[in-house]
Amino acid sequence: MDFDDLLLYTYKLFAENPESAERYRNQFRFILVDEYQDTNAVQHAIVTQLAAEHHRVCVVGDDAQSIYSFRGANIGNILGFQKTYPESQLFKLEQNYRSTQTIVNAANSLIDKNKEQIPKTIFSRNSVGEKIPVVSAYSDFEEGYIVASRIAEMRMLQKYDYKDFVILYRTNAQSRIFEEALRKINIPYRIYGGLSFYQRKEIKDIIAYMRLIINPNDEEAFKRIVNYPARGIGNTTIEKIISAATLHNVSLWEILKNPLNYNLNVNSGTAKKLETFRNLMQSFMDLLSEHNAYEIGDRIVRETGLVRELYDDKTPEGLSRIQNVEELLKSLHEFVDSRLEEGETDIGLNVFLSEIALQTDQDTDKDENANRVTMMTIHAAKGLEFKNVFVVGLEENLFPSERCKYNPKEIEEERRLFYVALTRAEENAVLTYAKNRFRNGQMQIGSPSRFLNDIHTEFLKLPADPAMLRRSKPAYTPQYSPIKRETNTVPQQSIGNLHIGDHIRHGRFGRGKIMGLTGEGDNAKATVAFEMVGEKTLLLKFAQFQVE
Repeated sequence: MDFDDLLLYTYKLFAENPESAERYRNQFRFILVDEYQDTNAVQHAIVTQLAAEHHRVCVVGDDAQSIYSFRGANIGNILGFQKTYPESQLFKLEQNYRSTQTIVNAANSLIDKNKEQIPKTIFSRNSVGEKIPVVSAYSDFEEGYIVASRIAEMRMLQKYDYKDFVILYRTNAQSRIFEEALRKINIPYRIYGGLSFYQRKEIKDIIAYMRLIINPNDEEAFKRIVNYPARGIGNTTIEKIISAATLHNVSLWEILKNPLNYNLNVNSGTAKKLETFRNLMQSFMDLLSEHNAYEIGDRIVRETGLVRELYDDKTPEGLSRIQNVEELLKSLHEFVDSRLEEGETDIGLNVFLSEIALQTDQDTDKDENANRVTMMTIHAAKGLEFKNVFVVGLEENLFPSERCKYNPKEIEEERRLFYVALTRAEENAVLTYAKNRFRNGQMQIGSPSRFLNDIHTEFLKLPADPAMLRRSKPAYTPQYSPIKRETNTVPQQSIGNLHIGDHIRHGRFGRGKIMGLTGEGDNAKATVAFEMVGEKTLLLKFAQFQVE
């Protein structure tokens, strides 16, 4: 029996055998249940069965922290407790001993918007504390760098340890950008209750396809994907391939290419399956010379059947895996775009794999007690506390999730989830959102989460433009005819509608000032001093920015 069975059959035992129910009712004469807001229907029913006669039951919980409906938790159990037991007494424990008065008041003003709740007014006798900054980033890429830079600044100016910081996000897939931003400025981190992005199974599966395409002799990659997704190539067949490769001192791929030459002993049906896999991989290998890393990665995801298998899993875990795959495609797209913008022509899969190999080499330290920034989903953060909390990705269709925006009950749970995130903070909370986020293969304009409007402005430090980026000036488009000849690099005052001294907003690098312009046609370049990442030279043919 699994946990659900233990509950269900306990309920059935009591319901169908009154003598058993009576026995345990007499044995458990007083009942105490903690975290009652997280109980499901069967747990509530068992408590009701055991307390049916004596009503000596005490439950403890916080309805404002009911965030596990996807696991079956029913907030109605705690909200309706007084109806089930009319003689019960309600004791409100309203003092918060963790957070500043400002954080507590902000959280109160947020959760006050929920209709389904037990009314209470939480208070704190701690210091008033700072107002909560709401930080607007131009893009999700910039959001990562803003958070990483703020952590570095706060640590230096206020003498915090890295372990005093946590980054909380709605979905696991969001971790990648923050991982990369923290690495860039050498801030150590750990993923609490999970794996770093490139260590997740679905990501390692796709990376294994990429590795085998680049290096057909990669035996680890071969064994990982030859039968994933399942294509009827079992362990016995794989062992035969390994044995033949060992006998003839060649790679597994070589056996696959020429099974007859190496006397591979498999039946015709299995031979056909091996041929299908070989042809699939060869079709990817044939793309290497003409296609960039993103194009090949996109083909791998679509043509191997990986996504189809993930979409068949309707659980929250399945959804998380799909989001991780989409985030990997996003990282491939960023890789290609950034190198093209900076005039790099090598945008192949091998260069991408080299870059992420350097990143995954840093994921090996498993010391849980090390002094490092913590990153986790908000669901995993319940019950924990940190001096400084960054709640990121506060945008419509991300937080609250797109899946619940038309369901008032689910919106209320998303608001409770934000409440949980905010109340993890002891001294400082920072709320961030991005105006543009890469989704479904393209940059999409977003809007700030409705939950930011739920917090009383008295407790917030709002950005200069808290709504959307003013788009009074169009995105830059080159005003010239492409010339396909080599040009010199004589400095110029302007190219098209760009001028030295113009301020721009770039999708990844943030705000910057044009310091120099050179070249013409396809070779026109702008040297830009960015506030976040320093000076970059952008090839205007591929550059993606807006003039402010």
